[in-house]
Amino acid sequence: MTSKIKKGLAALAGLAAAGLIGASMWFWFTPVGVNNYVNKITVQFLLRSPESLTSLGLLDDTLLDFHGHRLTPFTREEELRSIAFVRQAREGLNRYGPEGLDGQERLTWHIAAWMMDDQLAQSRFERGGYRLTQLDGVTVQLPQFLTDVHPVRSQRAAQRYLKRLEAFGEILQQAHDRIAEDRDHGVLPPDFIVRRILDQLGAFLALPASQNVLVTSLETRLKAVDSVSPSQAAELSQQAQAIVEQRIFPGYRRLITLHQDLLRQTDSRAGIERIPQGRDIYTAALASHTTTRMSADEIHALGLSEVQRLKGEMLAILNAQGIGRPSHPMAQRIAELNAQAGQIFPNTEDGRAAMIAHLQSIHERVMRAAPRHFKTVPPHPLEIVRVPEYQQDGSPGGYYNGPALDGSRPGRFYINQKDTADNPRWTLASFMIHEGAPGHHFQAAAALSIQGVPLMRQMANFTAYAEGWALYAERIAKTDMGLYQDDPLGDLGRLQAEMFRAARLVVDTGLHAKGWSRGQAIAYMIEHTGMPAAEIEREVERYVVSPGQATAYKVGQLAILEMRRQAEAALGARFDVRDFHEVVLMNGGMPLELMRHTVERWVQEQLGRRP
Repeated sequence: MTSKIKKGLAALAGLAAAGLIGASMWFWFTPVGVNNYVNKITVQFLLRSPESLTSLGLLDDTLLDFHGHRLTPFTREEELRSIAFVRQAREGLNRYGPEGLDGQERLTWHIAAWMMDDQLAQSRFERGGYRLTQLDGVTVQLPQFLTDVHPVRSQRAAQRYLKRLEAFGEILQQAHDRIAEDRDHGVLPPDFIVRRILDQLGAFLALPASQNVLVTSLETRLKAVDSVSPSQAAELSQQAQAIVEQRIFPGYRRLITLHQDLLRQTDSRAGIERIPQGRDIYTAALASHTTTRMSADEIHALGLSEVQRLKGEMLAILNAQGIGRPSHPMAQRIAELNAQAGQIFPNTEDGRAAMIAHLQSIHERVMRAAPRHFKTVPPHPLEIVRVPEYQQDGSPGGYYNGPALDGSRPGRFYINQKDTADNPRWTLASFMIHEGAPGHHFQAAAALSIQGVPLMRQMANFTAYAEGWALYAERIAKTDMGLYQDDPLGDLGRLQAEMFRAARLVVDTGLHAKGWSRGQAIAYMIEHTGMPAAEIEREVERYVVSPGQATAYKVGQLAILEMRRQAEAALGARFDVRDFHEVVLMNGGMPLELMRHTVERWVQEQLGRRP
């Protein structure tokens, strides 16, 4: 991160704190211009979210740290206050545009308006999904936040950590009450999801408090704090154990009892249409995740078309490499490939370490090639780590968390290593490229480096943009960077990964708009991707609890590829892919239609025309 951006963020954070006792009139009451207004509402949002402030990594354990001991309440009252804030902020935005704005300011206005309109559209549904799943909710987010994000650099920070442990206990009760209330209004997850939740809740209680991750992670971090003596560290650890035993474990046990009751009351229907307003909820989810107006039927048909195209390319490689018989199903031929020597890392600690070392070597190779294809190569480091064992049962194959705004925390690629057979060697290059460079890591780090725009533009998260870019990155690793020139099996892994995303279009819409069962979705995915059944089961269960999210990848990728084709056709020999990537990445996340307008404007500028 540049020092200019870091100083700008620190200034915004300082204004936030000063605002509590009366900040400058122009910023808080009469901000000049859309950028200042958007910064104002962003700071106000951050002030409402202790977790977001900590994630920024700017104020914790400083004189301005007024939030490091708190967590956001999980109550309907807090939810309504947040909705009211967004509604008021959206009304205020109209005073700053879009009339009279141009360039980045006009883009900022439209991005901010879209984000707030989308939040308000989602807020129409008081019960628009499941509050706790195997992938989301307080028992997933808060343990990881407390262990991985909350900084412990002093005794004061450790004491604030203890306060947050106490708050976690209160939030567990709030979650219990809201889930019970949802049940009374007809919102129950499918039985197979409830079983996953019960498995995770039970795993968290498997060890005594002294060995729980909320305690052991504190002990590990305290060892690196010179100002905390061993006796002080031991006392802090004892306090953490007491809170976990007396407040957090009971909260988990209450949630287990509740979900055991839910299991007796629910059934196996998979789609979101099982709950009140389910069809409308899914329509809104598709619009939110894809940032388009595509219908479920249109997305389903697109998926079927892409699946057929990719199937032909995959079969061509399998036939050329002599893998399996052409008459055998895809899944059988992939299984024969996986059975080849060296394709599966041993499911041991040494094998897991070897897998991460292999991923690291792929990342280093990509980074060596990146300057030939990107003008801006982010300086932020990337770590490759294992998904925490207590989360691995319900987690996807891997995911990415971006770096802190102040550079204090690197980007991290978490890979699920419960069973190393889920990630054969020939699939790892595309996986690493998607989650790391030039995929999510480039996209997230680039957003942090954008200058002259409001903080919101650096933080904005649009699924179709972010996941579309990461899938586009997988494609250009072959077409532009030549990373599979001597690696046909790696290219097969790339095609399988793209097939995986194409099949998602079919399966997500099948589950939520066409009445597909869990079993039907799993069978379709295995047939067309050849991926392991256990991994596909986890993925399908992810789609069940996150309606629409999985459709954004392919919709976004195809949109970016189409923008590039149009730019290449218009510019001919003047087209420079490094410039195209700069336009897409260095403007940050945005809805696809706004990105299309941005690329078209850049093309016109390259042609010497006034946009």
